[in-house]
Amino acid sequence: MEKNKIHKLTLLALMIALDVVLSPLMRIEGMAPMSSVMNIIAGVLLGPIYGTAMAFVCALIRMTMLGIPPLALTGAVFGAFFAGLFYRLGKRLVWSMIGEIVGTGIIGSLLSYPVMVWFTGSQSDLYWLIYTPRFIGAALIGSAIAFVVLVKLQETTIFKRWQRLFLSERMFG
Repeated sequence: MEKNKIHKLTLLALMIALDVVLSPLMRIEGMAPMSSVMNIIAGVLLGPIYGTAMAFVCALIRMTMLGIPPLALTGAVFGAFFAGLFYRLGKRLVWSMIGEIVGTGIIGSLLSYPVMVWFTGSQSDLYWLIYTPRFIGAALIGSAIAFVVLVKLQETTIFKRWQRLFLSERMFG
């Protein structure tokens, strides 16, 4: 039992490190497709709870160390949760991709508006759907990359073993 907890935390730390390093490397202005890639991989591998924890910690690190605005938080957390949740419910990679698009592209983009109004103190140049095209674009690009990566990863035995490690976690509680 203790060994499983150590394995889970080690894999979670590895995913956090990968997300923190890869997200700034493949970044398009206003878009973070590598964050979507890591959200989908985490959703498929770690599940919704650990995937959300990964996205939350990564967003905090990117905000404090790289000066990224709170968009890192609103975009990543919902995408990771829904990617993991949809994968658990649908049991197919496509469902995880849809969860990322819904979570990041729609919910995350809509919640980014009030957060950025609060963060900047101005709403004169902002409107509710200002972030939606960029967030959906990043989620679509990230979903395509994640699909290619995960098709190959799912063939490996280590990936299947890691997935079984997180499969036993309860959804809520």
